[in-house]
Amino acid sequence: MNKKVACIGSGNMGAALMKGIKTAVGPGNIGITDADMSKAKAVADSFGGRVYATNSEAVEESDLVFLAVKPQILKKVLEEIAPAVKGRISAAGNNGKPLTLISMAAGWSIAEIQANLGVNAPVVRIMPNTPVLLSRGVIILAASGELSEEKIVEVEKILSSAGMVDRLEESYMNAITGLSGSGPAFVYVFIEALADGGVRAGLPRDKALRYAAQTVMGAAAMAVESGKHLGELKDMVTSPGGTAIAGITALENGAFRACAINAVEAAWRRSAEMSK
Repeated sequence: MNKKVACIGSGNMGAALMKGIKTAVGPGNIGITDADMSKAKAVADSFGGRVYATNSEAVEESDLVFLAVKPQILKKVLEEIAPAVKGRISAAGNNGKPLTLISMAAGWSIAEIQANLGVNAPVVRIMPNTPVLLSRGVIILAASGELSEEKIVEVEKILSSAGMVDRLEESYMNAITGLSGSGPAFVYVFIEALADGGVRAGLPRDKALRYAAQTVMGAAAMAVESGKHLGELKDMVTSPGGTAIAGITALENGAFRACAINAVEAAWRRSAEMSK
């Protein structure tokens, strides 16, 4: 797909997503820009991309511009690129190349982005998670009314090279941030805890970590691919009076389910606070 892509911001999520989509657009078609140019160059060099000198240059030369800066910095970035965005939209009305902005800033609605730009630019809001780096991410998107169905499908196709893509109404974005956006961190804590349990039982640390991570990965694949209810999958492991039911009892005694629910809820509420 011959599309020029720019990523404003070279933090963990922006870098991971660019590496995830490079197979769809070609690494040479991806440019990075950042206030720290040495950081931008390091990220671009890691997958064969290029570096833009300024954010405005990135907007002027690209078809898709990802906004991958921290939420508290986005307002300043939008003010900086507003003239370039308005110029691109005006040119598109005169048979110029159209522009699509793709924001992954938590708490920033499409309407707020457009208001700060001073123009109803075509905006896609996404919430990816870090496994996009391995093309195994979850990417939820919502699009403004300025984008045609054809353009949305085009964006979805590009993003799908980095993982599962699904479209939802924008009102769900805070919940998505709490679940799939923050979820990998919760899973890493669980994997580490499983490994600690293995170490306590006498396994070497490196073996315990490897076995724990593979166990979680395999169980997740079973949950997605088997078509079975999670309770049924659990029952396949828990024989009467066996080891698994003893472990599940310990989890229930520790309010494991409630802790997991509370973690997602806390992340959701924090995202909602940021939206205000």
